[in-house]
Amino acid sequence: MSLYAVGLNHTTAPVSIRERLTFGPDIVVAALRSLCERPGVSEAVILSTCNRTEVYCSVQEDQADTVRHWMAEFHGLVVNDIAPYLYHHEGDAAVNHLLSVASGLDSLVLGEPQILGQVKAAFQTATDAGHTGKTLKRLFQHAFNTAKQVRTDTAIGDSPVSVAFAAVSLAHQIFSDISQQTALLIGAGETIELAARHLHQHGVCRIIVANRTVSRARDLASEFDGYAIGLTELSAHLPEADIVIASTASPLPVLGKGAVERALKQRRHRPIFMVDIAVPRDIEPEVGELRDVYLYTVDDLEEVIQENLQSRQEAAEQAREIIEFQVAEFRAWLNSLDAVDLIQNYRANAEAIRDEVLLKAQRMLDAGKDPADVLAFLANTLTNKLLHTPSTQLRLAGSSGQHELLEAANTLFQLGQD
Repeated sequence: MSLYAVGLNHTTAPVSIRERLTFGPDIVVAALRSLCERPGVSEAVILSTCNRTEVYCSVQEDQADTVRHWMAEFHGLVVNDIAPYLYHHEGDAAVNHLLSVASGLDSLVLGEPQILGQVKAAFQTATDAGHTGKTLKRLFQHAFNTAKQVRTDTAIGDSPVSVAFAAVSLAHQIFSDISQQTALLIGAGETIELAARHLHQHGVCRIIVANRTVSRARDLASEFDGYAIGLTELSAHLPEADIVIASTASPLPVLGKGAVERALKQRRHRPIFMVDIAVPRDIEPEVGELRDVYLYTVDDLEEVIQENLQSRQEAAEQAREIIEFQVAEFRAWLNSLDAVDLIQNYRANAEAIRDEVLLKAQRMLDAGKDPADVLAFLANTLTNKLLHTPSTQLRLAGSSGQHELLEAANTLFQLGQD
């Protein structure tokens, strides 16, 4: 079996492609089951966020291309249509990629911490569904430990940079003083919570949180003296919003062009700043065509966040050194698995010989044999039986000129022979 990672992210595919290959919470378990039913696939984890969709799995070496075809077929696409946007890694490269992702080195915002929580959630979902085994469990735990070391031993997370932070920074550029503005946050996940926190710290006048589950919206809004509504109430409250930040897991847009047009009329065309962080998009792309609307997607935020990355570049180089070392550590563990079955078989064989000889010795004692004679029999017979096969094979190796095998035996048994 071989480790394999295939996916696409913000650097290889635009939003229009990424949103066609997402795995929402409602389908990810079914997707894992579907993938693991494919020949040669034994374990799998699916990581799907607004900036990436990736599949990590353990597959037979001759079945590696199965994952790409499955990903296309599951979404009703042709593999050739998505192939230009996909990357794939095997072995050490797959390990390196996961460790880099978990440590925030492959994110839109270098070093952002949210991705680690998303990787952990993806792994937990796959584990709960019974689709992770010994290899992926060890790999992902190794990734979590590596990410923790990177965060502890480098300054990768010192600057407060995230997609949410970038969105709020952009709002500051459009509204020089956001203390007079009302922000409407659509969704109640981690990104929206971060956006709410940044807005609150920057003194935004009022926060409205809209979510499908109103109780969750209420919990979040209460932290920032905000107001909670359901998604069905969006149109009624949209005219109040100067800033709109959306990040839900909805497969379809929750805010359309018509609703925004009506809101602009009620606002007498005062501008609205909108950031759509979700993939698939929460706000219809046509909204960006409206006058007095400034609509940005996650891809548009890249220029904004570049200013905040310089201090993290040196830390990123240190992090990559840590990751290279940890890749080698994981490879050593993976290689050790090759010896596990051999060791188990060797021990089982030795234990079987022991039990056989011990049984004969016990029978001799029961028959009244001298205990000293029985001990001598036990020691001699056990020694002869344990050494018979190795001695025979070493003689054959010597007679046939297999010097490499003799050298290996010398190293294995620590005989110290030149």
